[in-house]
Amino acid sequence: MAIEPVIEKIESYNPKADVGLIRRAYEFAERVHEGQTRLSGEPYINHPLAAAGILADLEMDTSSIAAALLHDVVEDTRVKLEDLAKEFGNEIAQLVDGVTKLKLTDFEPREPEPDQDGRKKRHAEHSRSAENLRKILLAMARDFRVMVIKLADRLHNMRTLSALPPERQLKVARETLQIYAPLAHRLGIWQIKWQLEDLAFKYLYPTEFEDMVARVSKTRRERESELKEVTAIIKERFAKDGIKAEIQGRPKHLYSIYQKIQKQEVDFDEIYDLIAIRIIVETVADCYHALGVVHDQWMPLTERFYDYIAKPKSNMYQSLHTKVIGPNGQPLEVQIRTRDMHRTAESGIAAHWQYKEGGAMDKVFEGKLDWLRQQLFDWQADSKDGIEFLRTVSDDLFTDQVFVFTPRGDVIDLPAGSTPIDFAYRIHSDVGNHCVGAKVNGRIVPLTYKFKNGDIVEIISRSNVTPSMDWLNFVKTATARSRIKAYFRRLRYGESVQKGREILEKEVERQGLDRKELLKPENIQKVLDPMNAQTEDDLMAAIGFGHTAALGVVHKLQAMQPHTEGLSVSGKRQGAEAQLGIAAGGVDDVAIRRSRCCSPVPGEDVIGYVTRGRGLALHRRDCPNVRVYCEKEPDRIVQVEWQDATGEKFQTGVRIEALDRVGLLNDISAIFSEMKTNIVSAKIGSQPNRTAYFDLAVEISDVSHLNLLIKRLASLSDILAVHRTSLPEEGK
Repeated sequence: MAIEPVIEKIESYNPKADVGLIRRAYEFAERVHEGQTRLSGEPYINHPLAAAGILADLEMDTSSIAAALLHDVVEDTRVKLEDLAKEFGNEIAQLVDGVTKLKLTDFEPREPEPDQDGRKKRHAEHSRSAENLRKILLAMARDFRVMVIKLADRLHNMRTLSALPPERQLKVARETLQIYAPLAHRLGIWQIKWQLEDLAFKYLYPTEFEDMVARVSKTRRERESELKEVTAIIKERFAKDGIKAEIQGRPKHLYSIYQKIQKQEVDFDEIYDLIAIRIIVETVADCYHALGVVHDQWMPLTERFYDYIAKPKSNMYQSLHTKVIGPNGQPLEVQIRTRDMHRTAESGIAAHWQYKEGGAMDKVFEGKLDWLRQQLFDWQADSKDGIEFLRTVSDDLFTDQVFVFTPRGDVIDLPAGSTPIDFAYRIHSDVGNHCVGAKVNGRIVPLTYKFKNGDIVEIISRSNVTPSMDWLNFVKTATARSRIKAYFRRLRYGESVQKGREILEKEVERQGLDRKELLKPENIQKVLDPMNAQTEDDLMAAIGFGHTAALGVVHKLQAMQPHTEGLSVSGKRQGAEAQLGIAAGGVDDVAIRRSRCCSPVPGEDVIGYVTRGRGLALHRRDCPNVRVYCEKEPDRIVQVEWQDATGEKFQTGVRIEALDRVGLLNDISAIFSEMKTNIVSAKIGSQPNRTAYFDLAVEISDVSHLNLLIKRLASLSDILAVHRTSLPEEGK
């Protein structure tokens, strides 16, 4: 039976494993997949069987391996999840369900929408990628085994990628290199990480890949000879010192060599550390003993020594790393670790499920999982927008890292180039918001200090300190950037809530109404939906920002007075306003124009002012000029009502305030394009504090169109505020 080699592997590392469960899972999968083939033409069962074999190589628990055998049955056959739960138990059914949800977007050909332009396609692809990544992270947070199974599934798919069309090969390879390989690294599963990277490298950069294969093959014999010499010397020294050790050559994988060439801008012939050895000993004490022998034999390069045993990486990796000048005068990398450390280094998080059946989980390991789960949820909370979410995770998870420590010795991994502000926000939002300084290795450092591996960091905070906009100029992590911007958004929101409440109360008093009665919470709740607000604070903030007219809210609270019957105004309107239906009480046959001070649009509460020689001017009821007219010339005020708009467009002003960044104008323009909204004129400028402003005259159809436009613009990353403004006077 094809499953027997997998069972033999399982029994070799876990003699007590329930191999009967594995056989049943295989037989079940083989039966329901009967007749199905992959694109390569091979029987479909070969794929889940291969994924199970990869997990057995990682020494995973039997539930995970059974789930790998069954991971496609719900999606690709008529088997339902409840059938799996009845047959194999809830644990395996939940693992299969988690993997199935991650597979919904994998290897699915997507034809572009015929009416989509290139930018829309990219935006849609970003949205799909963000949603896929959210599913991955949430599945990991619930049970990390789901991600390990998924990585095994992806590795076999990458091994058989040649069966897919070239366009799909590139997409899958790119996703593998950008998402799955970094996740394997974060989970510490080295043997999957390097295979995913090399396979993706083969498809994404075929010319460079073939060149790298040829160059490495050309020097292999020379490196093998040097490795034998190094191994013989170390074995002889260890024998004299009584150290029992296994010595392995550690070839660098192709993609890591390629990356080094790109980053250091050197030629292949200038890379001298293609040879590396790994020393595996019995105890931690033996690790340090072996290190002393290696340093005694060859001169160490002290700046290239790292003790990841005393200070493990966040993915639980432990080892001693050193670089010495080898026997031929060339740099030689040496790793020293115990067998348990080696298993964790190769299998990462997977190694800790090895004996899960009937055994207690390592408390240290559980603590690491709790921390990583919290990080996953923080990413979710910090970034609601799809593109911002991708940027956050990519910046925090998929870049080069630096490892620093809290005063208690807890390791914190951050993107290379991170600063004390990044560290503070990683600890907690409140720590970041009140950060005033930092000590690194006992010395005060500026907030712009960039961490080095092994730094011990202590944050100095004060309750009266708040974030500064300048921090955005040097923070590295997307998490810190997101929380700083969120602080300023909340600050503006709180100010607007207070301002909006004051405006509404004054408007109620100006109308001579009972403020206590009209502004009861239950009354306000009734107008939230009509005013497109979620909460009372949202409504007040909208009034404070100027997005919602206070008088309109008052009218809604009064349930609006009956519409005044009026005569239709005819004949003397110009342009779009000639098509606008207006009912004006007691006025006929006069020219009507929209005032530029408040630029009213269909759907808003308006009032008319009979000007001297220029006809009837329409104003929003909350326009400051209307208040003056009502006080000084009440006889010129006319009650006016919008009728249905006819599809014409009307100009109004919009001001956008944002953090200045590359691509901001393009993102804003894209919103206008998507909403088919014309920009009539624009004035753009930047401020010394790295903010930018956009004063725009735009054409909209009605107030709903305007409100949606403002909402879409405000949802962009780096946007601080969007206000409606008056139009400039004509001729200016």
